[in-house]
Amino acid sequence: MNPVDSFQAARLYGILDMGYCRPEKAKPVLREMIEGGIDVVQLRAKNSKLNEIRDLATRLIPICREAGVPFVVNDFARIAAEIGADAVHVGQDDAEMDRVREIVGDDMNVGRSTHSLEQAAAAAEDSRTNYIGFGPLFSTPTKPEYKPIGTEEIQKVHENHPNLPIFCIGGIKLENVDEVIAAGAKRVVIVSGILQATDIAAYVGAVQAKLA
Repeated sequence: MNPVDSFQAARLYGILDMGYCRPEKAKPVLREMIEGGIDVVQLRAKNSKLNEIRDLATRLIPICREAGVPFVVNDFARIAAEIGADAVHVGQDDAEMDRVREIVGDDMNVGRSTHSLEQAAAAAEDSRTNYIGFGPLFSTPTKPEYKPIGTEEIQKVHENHPNLPIFCIGGIKLENVDEVIAAGAKRVVIVSGILQATDIAAYVGAVQAKLA
């Protein structure tokens, strides 16, 4: 399966956020996520130095390669290009697509965070966007600056962009994923729920069972 098809087929996108996971724990946590059946893994390390992010990503990507799980770098397109990541994920306030593509080329997947139907439409209008994150649906400590958008527009964003992989994000956990699916979500991103689970593999498996 090529990387683009991997995002189309993905249901559960996990973020290995260094705000919840110390770097020395990243490898075993990643292996547990993979054991549970995670479809995509993103490395997010907003408060780390660039060389630390690069070194950590370099250590993690072989684990994902061996398992056939796409590996995404958050924010830093140049690091994604240097290590040969499957994707880079950028926010609304990050570089424009022209600049991102100048760095990563035409073949790497690029995801964009969106926080409204209008932002989703703008991202989808550019054919170089391979997938979007849509949220935050609920309050989340990883994005305290963003007002939750709720679940009301999930169905609409999927109707508007039926061929674009849309990953709902923000405060989603095992205990509310049924609500998100009922609202029309096909794919979700989970951060703290996974990373704070006592049994990460079992938690990932339980979410996947619901998404199936």
